[in-house]
Amino acid sequence: MAGKKLLKLEYTVTIIIIAAIIILIFPFDFSSNAQANFISRWCDKYSRLEYMFSVINAHESEEILKNLKNAPDAKTREQILIRVIQPYFRIHKEKLPKRYVTKFMNNTKVPHSSRYYFDDTYFSENGMIVGIKDLKNTNSKDPMFIMMFDINGILPPNTWGRDIYGVNIYEGKIEPFGAELPMEDLKTDCSAFGTGVSCSYYYKIGGGFND
Repeated sequence: MAGKKLLKLEYTVTIIIIAAIIILIFPFDFSSNAQANFISRWCDKYSRLEYMFSVINAHESEEILKNLKNAPDAKTREQILIRVIQPYFRIHKEKLPKRYVTKFMNNTKVPHSSRYYFDDTYFSENGMIVGIKDLKNTNSKDPMFIMMFDINGILPPNTWGRDIYGVNIYEGKIEPFGAELPMEDLKTDCSAFGTGVSCSYYYKIGGGFND
């Protein structure tokens, strides 16, 4: 009888250990798979952006630049850019509610004063969120606009470097955020201690999640 009780106890302990291992491993695997999916979708979106701007530069750049330079204010400039990219990303005209909140990878909320805080965000295809921000550039080498893409839409994590990525839009070209940084700075920023903004470029050049 004592032997049966001991066997039953050992069986119970074994089941508990196996269950604990599954609980520990499964969330990690799920998170890693979800992140890999976000990165893949971001790379696809960036390829489409490159194609879009190559078409614009080949056929419409002079007219668009003229309209942008003649625009009376930042809001008008943003609306011009929205009209340009709308056919490629099917941006809805309705802005997102203000309750949409974004975070940096170090888990801090993106403040209103940050360059990477977007007042104007819109739903796009497949629930993706697109943000557009006009920059007051005085140098032709500086970006004219920046854009953000929340691949996962309004669903969490709404975090830079997880499901949010972005690009600088210059006169005649685009670049992912972080393209100007050396590798060590990219690794630091694209980590739990950084903002995650530079992951936009880091993942594009083959950097891995949790490297």
